[in-house]
This record gives sequence, C-alpha cells and structure tokens, in this order.
Amino acid sequence: MELFEIFIAGVFINNILLAQFLGNCPFLGTSKKMETAVGMSMAVIFVLVMAGMITWIVDTYLLKALDVEYLRTVSFILVIASLVQFVEMFLKKSIPGLYAGLGIFLPLITTNCAVMGACLLNISKEYSFLNALVSSFSYAVGFGLALILFAGVRERINLARVPKPLQDTSIGLVTAGIIALTFMSFKGMV
Repeated sequence: MELFEIFIAGVFINNILLAQFLGNCPFLGTSKKMETAVGMSMAVIFVLVMAGMITWIVDTYLLKALDVEYLRTVSFILVIASLVQFVEMFLKKSIPGLYAGLGIFLPLITTNCAVMGACLLNISKEYSFLNALVSSFSYAVGFGLALILFAGVRERINLARVPKPLQDTSIGLVTAGIIALTFMSFKGMV
C-alpha cells in the first residue's frame, strides 16, 4: 500500500509542477503543441526515473560510504547531465522532428529543477531504492500529465479570441494557475 500512496502522492497531491512549482521553464516553453509536450514528457520520464535510481545508488553506496555527502549536488548534476546528453543524442538520430521541436528545452532538462528536486526529495525522505524508484516515476508521470493537460488547453486557447493584454504568456500563466488549483483539490487524499 505504501508504494501506491507514494505513486498517487507524486502524480496528484505533490505534483512536481503544480504543487511544488519545480520545472516551470519547460512546462511553459514546450506546451504550445501537443507533439512537443508529449515528447518532452517522455524525455523527462526517462531522465527522471534513471536519475532517481542512479542518484540513490550514488548517494547510498558512494557519497555516504565515503562520508562526502557535501558533493551531492555536483554528483547529481553530473548524473542528470549525462542522462540528458544520452536522450539528446538518441532523439537527434532517431526522431529529428521531435529533436527540432523541443529545441533549447531538451538540453534544459539538465538544469530542470524538477529532476534535481525529485532526486533530492528521494534522499531527504530517506526512501529505500524501490520507494525512490516509485517516487521518481510518479513525479515524472505527474510532470507529463500536467504538461500534456496544459498543452491541450493551450491548443484550445489558440483557437479562442483572447483579449490582447492576456495573449500568449499571460493567458498561459492564468491557465497554469487554474490547472494548479484543480490539482490542489487532491490535498488530503493520502
């Protein structure tokens, strides 16, 4: 039951984007088209799950064993940057259209505070490996869910007549706030 609670909490209750407000740059930047939102979601799911596993292993068996936990941030950034580089090379070779569509936001996963935040949350909550894996996956799924929902709404807004002062980023931020409020309704479930 504990794993299910961690999953539900990561996707809905403590959503990394809408409740903890981490990773907003790619959230706003890649949500104009559904294709790029889905691509970014898949990339973040891969990077966040792999980073969650690897950083847990590095922290548990290397940093704590050598008593050099002060190197946690640097080592986590190296792990995340390596994973993003792998995703970038894969997309460039296999899906060049998606690679071009994601543009600058793909390498920005390296500095995406949602990925780093999830890894640090797993360590601070002293999760076991399995709990850290489920937590990382749930944060990634929550990121993807929020991004895809937001992209769908933004595509609909592009067809609507929006007053001039609210066009583009302004209406995007208002919409993100409304979506965040809907996710706040899940507070207290678990």
